[in-house]
Parts: sequence; C-alpha cells; structure tokens
Amino acid sequence: MNLAKNYALNFNPIDIVEDIFTAKSYELERRSAEEVAIEVQGKWNNMLLFFSWEENLRCLHLSCLMNIETTIEDRSKVFELMALVNEELWLGHFSYWTEQNMPVFKHAILLDDDDFSRIESKIAQVIEIAIKECERMYPIFNVVLTKGMDPKQALYPLSMTTLGNA
Repeated sequence: MNLAKNYALNFNPIDIVEDIFTAKSYELERRSAEEVAIEVQGKWNNMLLFFSWEENLRCLHLSCLMNIETTIEDRSKVFELMALVNEELWLGHFSYWTEQNMPVFKHAILLDDDDFSRIESKIAQVIEIAIKECERMYPIFNVVLTKGMDPKQALYPLSMTTLGNA
C-alpha cells in the first residue's frame, strides 16, 4: 500500500474543516476527534455549523443551525414551509431541530479513497452551499416562525425574477 493510500484510510476530514475555518480566523470548538462547531456571522444573524465524521460510513455530516426561535404554537406551518423549500433544493435539506426550536440545513458527503485529492474543495463547496441556502431562506423562515405568515405567501418573493439594474 502506498503512503497516500494509507493516509487516505486514516485521515479525518474534521481536521480539514478546522483548517478551512482557522485560515479565515474563525473561532471553533473541537468537541471531539469526530466533531467540530463553528459560529459564523451571517447577513441576518449568526449561524452555528456542526460537522461530524462517521468513519465507518466514510461520511461527513454538516448541520447549519439558523438562529431563529419560533414564537408560534402551530408547527404545521413550519413543516409545510420545509416541504416547499426542500422541493427547490438540489443538495441538502432543511429540517427542524425541535430541541432548539430552530430550522437547520443538513447535508452529508460520502468520502471514499477516490475522492482523496478533492476532499478539501468538496468540503469548502458544501460549506458555501449551506451558508448560501441559509442566508437565502432566513427571511422566509423568520416571517413564518416569528409572525406566523402563510408559507406559500412567504415564498412568493423567491418566484419573482428581477430584470435590469437599479
């Protein structure tokens, strides 16, 4: 077995996640060898990114928690909104973390030995997608979770296309 193949079998992508965020001067909390949490300042509010590595599955899981606490009792609107939003996503999905009463974006990447040379770029890409989707959906989740707006009405601005420049 060559050295690169041996390293690929024993690597931990959490180290790569740590390197990506350390290079950008983010503070992070390494909770264990398989978990790290990073708080990211978003356009609307802070987001908390959790990464966990499941070595047996060779799977890196990302959860991006949006800091929006619900003030409405009727959770059916939350779940209707998630169903509608998830129909529009190509990668990942939104879920609802009932313990924290907040929406969360989730995605997982299967990493095998063939991907070893591209792992850092794959992880960076997934981070970018998660943050972008949370930023895009934050105002929509916010009006549904805090004001009780109808999910279809809240999603209406996403269906509009902007023409020209202001």
